[in-house]
Amino acid sequence: MSRQRTTRGADDAPAIARHGRLRRHGVWGTVAKATASVLAVVLASGTAVAAYAAFDLAATAKPTIELGNESALDGIPDVGAIEGGVNLLVIGSDSREGQGDGFGDPDLETSVLNDVNLLLHISQDHTHASVVSFPRDMLVDVPAGCTDPETGEELWEQYGVKLNSVLDYGGMPCVVKTVENLTGVTVPFAGIVQFMGAAAISEAVGGVEVCVAEPIEDEHTDLYLTAGSHELKGLQALQFLRTRYGVGDGSDLGRISNQQVFMSALARELQSNGTLTDPTKMYSIAKAALDNMQLSNSLADPTKMVSIAKAAKDIDLAKIAFVQYPTAYSEDWSAVMPTDSAEAVNLALQQDVPIVLDPTALEDNSYASVGDPNAPAPEAAPETATETGDAETGETGETGEAAPAPTEQALPSDVTGQTAAETRCSAGRTLADQ
Repeated sequence: MSRQRTTRGADDAPAIARHGRLRRHGVWGTVAKATASVLAVVLASGTAVAAYAAFDLAATAKPTIELGNESALDGIPDVGAIEGGVNLLVIGSDSREGQGDGFGDPDLETSVLNDVNLLLHISQDHTHASVVSFPRDMLVDVPAGCTDPETGEELWEQYGVKLNSVLDYGGMPCVVKTVENLTGVTVPFAGIVQFMGAAAISEAVGGVEVCVAEPIEDEHTDLYLTAGSHELKGLQALQFLRTRYGVGDGSDLGRISNQQVFMSALARELQSNGTLTDPTKMYSIAKAALDNMQLSNSLADPTKMVSIAKAAKDIDLAKIAFVQYPTAYSEDWSAVMPTDSAEAVNLALQQDVPIVLDPTALEDNSYASVGDPNAPAPEAAPETATETGDAETGETGETGEAAPAPTEQALPSDVTGQTAAETRCSAGRTLADQ
């Protein structure tokens, strides 16, 4: 007989949550965001790893997890660039298990929250990619079919719970099912990452140069940066990706925007300094990532990892879009909910078309990063027909035939993000502003 497990989350549950309660987590709970953000860029930027290194890394990887939808991969070859598109979910867990000193007692800090959820989409023709960030406090429905990760028993569906409670409720496969239910796309690849990957990966890369528009002062992460350019690696890179109170409006949405500044800078770094053609650097980056990951069964084959990397390695930086899934605050401000504009992001993923961000979308957002004054002004988003029929009248031709499928998806002005080619600066906050 099926049963329902108690749901746990990061903060107090809003009144509309139907099942269980949400639990508060410590300040280190956001460190996983750093690892997941960096890993998404490493994948989207095409960090192809030599086959011998992949086999070596796979031998030391953590046990894999079955998602239950692996049939979607039937017939995919194991050599060369993977054929067709890729949807890969990177999940950042705040579990303390195996993370060493400084992250709390794993026997006392028992939360297992998916505070980071990044969906990497590589197009069918390997010409564009998207990395969609889903806010941790976004209210979602959890579909039926999830199972208790401890007992294997079937769990009930849930309605209006925070996204970051789902990993603890039903494990990695349940997070995947929830994102699939939300976006309407199949996600056959997934990985869970923990605390220490971000520092290790940034060290392996050799540092990432970021732009800071106003000073960042955050006593919670002990990060203090002056305005200007800074090369970050190791612990300081981790602090930059963790900071919330020191950037934007002090919210988790501001932290996502700040992470996109780092991710885009990392993508440019990987393509400009020869990293992508240096097997030693590739091996170091891959090892740093895989040492902190638990993979789905679909990623256990090292040739699959290599084939995914090959599919992404030649994508133009301007065609790599980092997108924050559009949300609005609930009435009590305890959570966020998807807005109508989320459907435009879903359609871009479903129809496998490049995302075109509105360059004015970030202008009036208090949480967002700011434009680099030394960077060229962004071009206006082109007018794009995203539905069938005539682009101006919305009507079909006299024959009644539908217009060609859309070639791009222009997102509404309330959907924020940036491309990997765009240089933006962190919107810092001093202690006086907090």
